[in-house]
Amino acid sequence: MASLRFAMFGAGFWSHYQLAGWKELQGAECVALCDRVRSKAEVRAREFGIPRVYDDPREVFQKEKLDFVDIVTSPETHRELVHLAVAHKTAVICQKPMAMTYQEAEDMVRLCRQAGVPFFIHENWRWQTPLRALKRVLDEGRIGPVFRARLRMVSGFPVFKNQPFLAEMEEFVLTDVGVHVLDAARFLFGEAETLYCQIHRVHPHIKGEDVATVIMRMRSGATVITELGYAENYLEDDRFPETLVFVEGSKGSIELAGNFWIRVTTEEGTFARRYPPPIYGWVNPAYAVVQSSIVDCHANILHALEGKGPAETTGEDNLKTLRLVFASYESARAGKALRIE
Repeated sequence: MASLRFAMFGAGFWSHYQLAGWKELQGAECVALCDRVRSKAEVRAREFGIPRVYDDPREVFQKEKLDFVDIVTSPETHRELVHLAVAHKTAVICQKPMAMTYQEAEDMVRLCRQAGVPFFIHENWRWQTPLRALKRVLDEGRIGPVFRARLRMVSGFPVFKNQPFLAEMEEFVLTDVGVHVLDAARFLFGEAETLYCQIHRVHPHIKGEDVATVIMRMRSGATVITELGYAENYLEDDRFPETLVFVEGSKGSIELAGNFWIRVTTEEGTFARRYPPPIYGWVNPAYAVVQSSIVDCHANILHALEGKGPAETTGEDNLKTLRLVFASYESARAGKALRIE
């Protein structure tokens, strides 16, 4: 089978990792790179041997024969680019968060559905090696029905120093890392029926929230707590960018601890095993758990584009995650729990 041809929109920080992830797979070829700052696209194109560069998205569709596009631009640009792809009947992969508002995301998903255009979201967090391993252990049922779980992504990492634009976001931690962790909560424990959220802004110089706590009652009956934070408050054991998880069931517990250890405790004792991520040549080993997961996310979407099976992170599915994100803001403003429809 010939490789699927795609264009990438956006030549910023994450484009390096997206392109490197595609290079690990057979079946997809980036034939064009577009960025409104043409010089950025030219640098990235030389790095990855991409033959053509553009600074106008419309020109890309006029001149290239594409099977799909990979949108790696900032969220406020996603809607326009998705509409442009749909107009040219071209499948879309879009970076998270899908849109600036839930209504905008819903409109994008509806547009693609009505046009029959495949629409995927690059939600790689759930593809992390230890989280996939945790899901397998949960599915084995060794700890019985789950009644409570906690997902924790809290770090003192100075995130605003290497990504200063994050300080300008009116809504920050929930839309940046919260969308990932809430998606992981859905992946592990299913859908929520109620949600309550509190947020804080610890850094005085930023516009949005840098700390959030979300408590959900799942349809299964379990209580799931997600703790998010970039307060830069000097944590002793900072596991950035690892997501730590503790799950309680009627017959035992499961802990996804630091350094990718999973410990399962039942009446038979505690059994521990480490599930480290693969280390590709282009990843920073300190951040491999996140960066390496890009490859598996790509592979799942490519499988769907080739007609070999469904993808997990479709636009339709990601709407359910975004519902939790925007409901969290609504709950925090109202100071009350909300029912998730």
